[in-house]
Amino acid sequence: MKKRFLVVAILTLVLSMVFLLGCTKTPATLGGILQSQQEGIWVTGTGEVSVVPDIANLSLGIEAQEASVAPAQTKAIEAMNRVMDTLANNGVDNKDIQTQYFSISKVTRWDDEKRQEIVIGYRVSNVVTAKIRAIDEVGVIIDAVALAGGDLTRIDNISFSVDEPEAYHSEAREKAMKDAEATAKELAALGGVTLGKPTYISESLYTPSPIYPIRAEAAPAPAMAPTPISPGEMEVTLNVQVVYEID
Repeated sequence: MKKRFLVVAILTLVLSMVFLLGCTKTPATLGGILQSQQEGIWVTGTGEVSVVPDIANLSLGIEAQEASVAPAQTKAIEAMNRVMDTLANNGVDNKDIQTQYFSISKVTRWDDEKRQEIVIGYRVSNVVTAKIRAIDEVGVIIDAVALAGGDLTRIDNISFSVDEPEAYHSEAREKAMKDAEATAKELAALGGVTLGKPTYISESLYTPSPIYPIRAEAAPAPAMAPTPISPGEMEVTLNVQVVYEID
C-alpha cells in the first residue's frame, strides 16, 4: 500500500514540474504575440459608392377570413391565383416570386358571459416576395395586383437593391484602400516614421436596403393615377482595416 502511494506521489511531482516548466515560457510567448499585434500603424478606410437601384422587392399577399377553414382557403387560393397571373402578365418571372409566409389561424373574441375566448372564424394568409426588374413599372404592377386581389389584397412593403453589385463593390474597395493609405501616411508623418507595406488587410461590406412600408388593402379605383414609386439612390459602403509596417 505504501509502495503504491509512493509511486503516485512521484508521478504527481514529475507532472507538476513539467507543468511549471511549461508555464515559465508562457509570459515570453504572450509577450511576443502582444508585441507583434502592437507593432505597425493600424488604420481603417471607408469607401462609399452611390448606386441607383435596378430591382424592387415587393412583399404582397392575400388574406381571407371566413367562419370555417375551407371557404377561407378557397377564397385565398382564388385571389392568389389572380395575383400570380397578374404578376406574370406584367413580366415578373416565376423564379423571381418566393413564398415568404403562409398560415391558417383561428380568429377569436372574448365572450364576457362565458368568460373565455371563442372562435369566430379562420384566417388564411399567403404572402410572397416578388422581385420586379422593370423598376419603372413598379407603381403600375402594384395597382394591377391590388385590383386582381380585390379587398383580400395585402401589400406590406417595398425595398430596393442592385442586381449585379460586384462592380460597385470593387469601386468602393478601391476608395477604401486609398482612404486607409492616406490616413496611414498622415499618421506616419506625424509620428516621424516611415510607412512600410501592409501586413494585414480585412474588409467588411455594408449595403443598406431600406424598406418602405406600403399599406394597400383594397382595389384602387380604375380612374386613379398609378401609384408613384421612386427608387432614389442607395449607398454601398465598404470598410477595410489595414496594418502597415513601420520602416
